[in-house]
Amino acid sequence: MDAKLTLSLDHDVINNAKLFAEKNNISLSRLTEFLYRKLAENSYSNLEELPISDWVMMAAEGQAEYKTKTSKKLRSEYFDSKKTK
Repeated sequence: MDAKLTLSLDHDVINNAKLFAEKNNISLSRLTEFLYRKLAENSYSNLEELPISDWVMMAAEGQAEYKTKTSKKLRSEYFDSKKTK
């Protein structure tokens, strides 16, 4: 049985959610219900435990590696790549 829920959200968030729902041929109400259902199915103890998305987890191939370079090195690489073209 459906029940009514009133939410106050940022205007841009609502518009983006409406566009997303429309692209996926689902009502905003059903999209919201789907998201709440996903939250309720799993027992997350805090927000940090929420997965970004199931497909992101499936596509991940181990730990991410972060490499840092100095801005001088990055600038040099950028300009060198433009010279060869």
